[in-house]
Amino acid sequence: MKKDVNEIIDWHKFENEAKANGFNIVCGVDEAGRGPLAGPVCAAAVILPDGLIIDGLNDSKKLTEKKREALYDVIKEKAVAYSIAMADEKEIDEINILQATFLAMKRAVDGLSVKPDFVLVDGNRDPNLGILTQTVIKGDALSASIAAASVLAKVTRDRFMLEISEKYPEYQFPKHKGYGTKLHYEMLEKHGISPVHRRSFLKKITGEK
Repeated sequence: MKKDVNEIIDWHKFENEAKANGFNIVCGVDEAGRGPLAGPVCAAAVILPDGLIIDGLNDSKKLTEKKREALYDVIKEKAVAYSIAMADEKEIDEINILQATFLAMKRAVDGLSVKPDFVLVDGNRDPNLGILTQTVIKGDALSASIAAASVLAKVTRDRFMLEISEKYPEYQFPKHKGYGTKLHYEMLEKHGISPVHRRSFLKKITGEK
């Protein structure tokens, strides 16, 4: 019989290690939307109660949209604190996607109502948050607080792209959320770029260097 993911992974391993080292408030941080051609990059920061297991929680990319939506409400209800922030397409074009991602992460952490003294960040790049940080490769599949942040960021960004689609329906954002799918490129070829597209991602189309 296939085991539940919660039976295989110690979801609080990284959080517990930090607390064993004397840190009291551990926060997980993740982002959604680094790769798309349009719209913002979104980051979330989440502080969960000690030892909390949320049924079905996992890396947001491994979950269905319906499951993410359900978990979104549970995470917000049970978290000690959470914060969600973005960096928009203009900021991405101005400072590049990596720095914009770090900016969104810092905004999310700064927006927490409870201030952490240790941060777990998905990936291998330290976003320089001004708080002691541990990067965790594939952290959204290994840490409860990072996984929770990944869900909040992903759902928030997807909802934002649905809102954008009302203003720019011709790009069919609900179908691709701004990612570089065949359909999206076809719509770009037909309609050109919009104000919400990342010009730095579309230099072949804009002709910019």
